[in-house]
Amino acid sequence: MKYPDSVITHNRKGDAEVRVLVDKGRYCRYQYTDPKTGRLVEKGKTSIMLETADGKKEHFFLIPVKGGRFLALSLKDAEKARKVWNKGKKKEESLF
Repeated sequence: MKYPDSVITHNRKGDAEVRVLVDKGRYCRYQYTDPKTGRLVEKGKTSIMLETADGKKEHFFLIPVKGGRFLALSLKDAEKARKVWNKGKKKEESLF
């Protein structure tokens, strides 16, 4: 099959790979702060919650590692209801 050049990428070995869509949706990204000080608990410690177009949710926990990179862990608690603090609006709100 012939793919457009715009969807072709190359891995570290130089081999061609096609970027294939798995699904699309919405996301919510949040960080963790100390409730007493309001400061970040760990610089860069972040969670990302993804919601696909069909409503399926996936939760990824991002842990900062050397070189400005992140280790992503997939968590099994994605369907668990949770809220986040919106500091701009000074109120809690649902992720989706």
